[in-house]
Amino acid sequence: MRCAVFSTKPYDQHHLDAANDAGHDLVYHEARLAADTAPIAAGCAAVCAFVNDDLGPTTLRALHDVGVGAVVLRSAGFNHVHLDTARNLGLQVARVPAYSPHAVAEHAVGLVLALNRHLHRAYNRVRENNFALAGLLGFDLHGRTVGVIGTGAIGSVFARIMTGFGCTVLAADPYPNQMCRELGVRYLERGEVLARSDIISLHCPLSPDTHHLIDAGALASMKRGAMLINTSRGALVDTVAAIDALKSAHLGYLGLDVYEEEGDLFYEDLSNNVLDDDVFARLLTFPNVLITGHQAFFTVDALRRIASTTIANLTAAEVGQPITANTVA
Repeated sequence: MRCAVFSTKPYDQHHLDAANDAGHDLVYHEARLAADTAPIAAGCAAVCAFVNDDLGPTTLRALHDVGVGAVVLRSAGFNHVHLDTARNLGLQVARVPAYSPHAVAEHAVGLVLALNRHLHRAYNRVRENNFALAGLLGFDLHGRTVGVIGTGAIGSVFARIMTGFGCTVLAADPYPNQMCRELGVRYLERGEVLARSDIISLHCPLSPDTHHLIDAGALASMKRGAMLINTSRGALVDTVAAIDALKSAHLGYLGLDVYEEEGDLFYEDLSNNVLDDDVFARLLTFPNVLITGHQAFFTVDALRRIASTTIANLTAAEVGQPITANTVA
């Protein structure tokens, strides 16, 4: 099957080529997929897209018009796909549902540790021969209460790791995870989890119901000085409200691997540019904020699984046998 691969970086091409034992004709493009770039997929039966590609109605119709019949995603999330339009057009959409929950969960733990012990600040100080400890005071994780919002594949791994630190773990999820319960995780209403936790980590999908799940009200209900971690989807957090909570010192720490307006920023080298996103620029001014550029998934293990599942999804689409677990439209 001939497939146009959008938002391609060298590591994408390397792993997809290595996994392509089915001999698909992969055509790589650095450009992001959008309505104006969709025509370059002409002659391809499928496209392969990433998290910040635009798969809204206009783009999907443009893909359909040039003969594309399948969309394979190199991601677990599919909130950027207008599924109703895809179904109406007969476009098959498949994803990679569980490439490596450990990669994302471990990155979330890394953000917790770095923020708590100010590792990012300590690193910069030592490079300038500043060995003073003032301003680097942390706290023991042992005995602290950690709240997990969403205990699917990633959230449950994060919960298990935090129990290993000796934390009390609370969780909110409409579908409690039996493995978490066996670990001693206690399920409560989301509001109670927010109010009781010293550290809160978000591991739920983005949907209309979870958009700005953490808004001004949710932030106000949290403990003063609490830590918030988001490695899921940027729009789970109302960024402006988070900035207000940081300014008032009600929110003690913020760790982000995702940002609600990341599409124009992440995965690109903008080091020679002036950022025109004033909200993101404001976030960067806080010493108690640590941001990484949507890299939580970025391990060799995860990239191998993403590539192999993507190739399998292409093969299934080619023979008209959708992989039920991976198909979302």
